[in-house]
Amino acid sequence: MNITWLDFFEALLWSALAALVVWFALLPVRRRSFGGLLVSLVLTGAAASAGALIGGVHTMLVSWRDWRTLFALTAFSALVTAAAAYAVARRLARDNESLRSAIVEFREGRVPSSIGPPVTAQVAQIRDELRSTAAALHTSRERERALESARRELVSWVSHDLRTPLAGLRAMAEALEDGVVDDPELYFKQMIGAVDRLNQMVEDLFDLSRIQAGEASQNTERIEVESLVCDCVSALEPLAAANDVRLTGVVDSPVAVVGNGRELNRALTNLTANAIRHTPERGVVTVRAGLREGRAEVTVSDGCGGIPVGHLGRVFDVGFRGETARTPRDDLQPAGAGLGLAITRGIVEAHDGTVDVVNTDVGCRFRIRLPAADALS
Repeated sequence: MNITWLDFFEALLWSALAALVVWFALLPVRRRSFGGLLVSLVLTGAAASAGALIGGVHTMLVSWRDWRTLFALTAFSALVTAAAAYAVARRLARDNESLRSAIVEFREGRVPSSIGPPVTAQVAQIRDELRSTAAALHTSRERERALESARRELVSWVSHDLRTPLAGLRAMAEALEDGVVDDPELYFKQMIGAVDRLNQMVEDLFDLSRIQAGEASQNTERIEVESLVCDCVSALEPLAAANDVRLTGVVDSPVAVVGNGRELNRALTNLTANAIRHTPERGVVTVRAGLREGRAEVTVSDGCGGIPVGHLGRVFDVGFRGETARTPRDDLQPAGAGLGLAITRGIVEAHDGTVDVVNTDVGCRFRIRLPAADALS
């Protein structure tokens, strides 16, 4: 029997028509779920095969003796394929449920759980990315809440600290205006001191805002830590003398860092000035620097008597000023707005460093650790 191209294309036409009829007939099923989609795919393939057989029988490509066997084999293949498709559909449904659950948890602000039935690699990758993104967002939200809480607390503290000198300025100005002051010069000095305190508070607020904006580590250069220590000790010797405190600087080994010299000097000066203000008369404050475990380390030790253990983790928080034992003597240096140590931490962290504090036998020791310049090169 001679088979022509026309006979072959007629069999293909039967196959295509059967596939199209089943494909469109199963459109509602296909739209319901992954399982319906796979079932429609399997049945469409089976219909295409059956259509090809019918076309082959009609055009005599397949003998009448063999068509029943071929139909039986096609039906069996369709059943096997349908069973496999059902298993795949269940797996896809499970993956879809796992992914949907992760998305719901993500939408509700929770980190998707890592516990669940096994899923395909692609879905597991998407779920892991959702989990990591949710964790990052959760951390960011917690940080924002903490910052907002700190801002509200700072506003409350600063408002109180602003009212006190402003009220004093107003009272002194009214007394001067009414002419009831015996020593106007003393009042003028007190007014200048109050204005200086207000000005320092405003500058601290600006510095803290600038540090939080990421401007503390700009304009970097190589800085010898010994120079930082010497500049800090020289600048604060008058304050130490006024408080009857002995201030010393020690450099165990030369080491350099890369950073903004002005900002790093501010950070170390804040720590040292804070130590001087809280050390009793005839006490000692020591600034020591050196290379420790491959990092530049500067410590400031004082004789303040120590910090309550419950407050050790809060001394660098914005607005924290501690208990009475850690309050400076008002006659020499009135308490600030609690921004100095927060500014120090911001500067150090902006330079990829750390700052911490521990109690010692007579007081406490603040420690700054920064990457050494040689380790960065």
